[in-house]
Amino acid sequence: MSEAPSTVPMCYRHPSRETLITCSRCERPICTSCMNDASVGHQCPDCVKEGRRNQRPARTAFGGSRAGQLGYATTAIIVINSLVMVASAVLGGPRAIFGSGSWGLLGSGTSLTDWGEVLGLALYPSGELHGIANGEWYRLFTGMFLHYGVLHLLLNMMLVAQLGRYLEAQLGPARFVALYLIAGVGGNVAAYLFQAPNQPSAGASTATFGLVIAAIVLNRRTGRDSSQLVPLLVINLIFTFTIPGISIAGHLGGLVAGALACAALVYANQPNRTMKQVIGCAVLVAVLVVAAVVRTQSILG
Repeated sequence: MSEAPSTVPMCYRHPSRETLITCSRCERPICTSCMNDASVGHQCPDCVKEGRRNQRPARTAFGGSRAGQLGYATTAIIVINSLVMVASAVLGGPRAIFGSGSWGLLGSGTSLTDWGEVLGLALYPSGELHGIANGEWYRLFTGMFLHYGVLHLLLNMMLVAQLGRYLEAQLGPARFVALYLIAGVGGNVAAYLFQAPNQPSAGASTATFGLVIAAIVLNRRTGRDSSQLVPLLVINLIFTFTIPGISIAGHLGGLVAGALACAALVYANQPNRTMKQVIGCAVLVAVLVVAAVVRTQSILG
């Protein structure tokens, strides 16, 4: 006598396996190997994939992607600055690394720093006229990636490493990079405005000052404690005003630009938060451009 055929459903992905479990979304039978825990019941692999495709990517409180937690932008900034320092050392030799500048702790300038440092207008020994006022506008950008020696680089990159990962995780990579660049360019524009035209300056400190104040602004927005950041800011300000050769205007300019850029990013609310952030940052960039143009006209007078 033959056995009656089984009436137990078979897993739709494994036809040889009997199961009494069904997917809570599509109601197809699934075995224990195929089921995925859901908020209600279990889901099959196909429904899980479909749900992930339709799910909006997670965002931070300020609209940044969760990719910021990986710190790729912070790492890229450190790598770029380090590679530029290597290139400067190759061109300038040992003294480009250490042995001159303030108290003999910094490195000397090189042909690379001569090319990209912030400089209003100056006549080089070769008899050529160089500077931002002479059309070399790129110096307002390149100056934040050049350093006078390894110690100068290390001090700035330590701040980038400490504060960059935190800010990038909160803002997301794109917003963090925007903040960094606006602070850096803002400090360089301030140096261009208030320093003597023939006084050069360079370094990521314009941007790092912006990062310090940005972390304080962000913490204030979110109600977090900034008691460890305030002493860091005060110490850096003391160094700024007491160590010879430091660009006071550049540091203070980066501080102001970083605070304003961060405020534009963290105080923009829904709806249209991203658009508000873009407009806020764009207005800051426009102000910096106008200020640089006015300074150029005053130098060329």
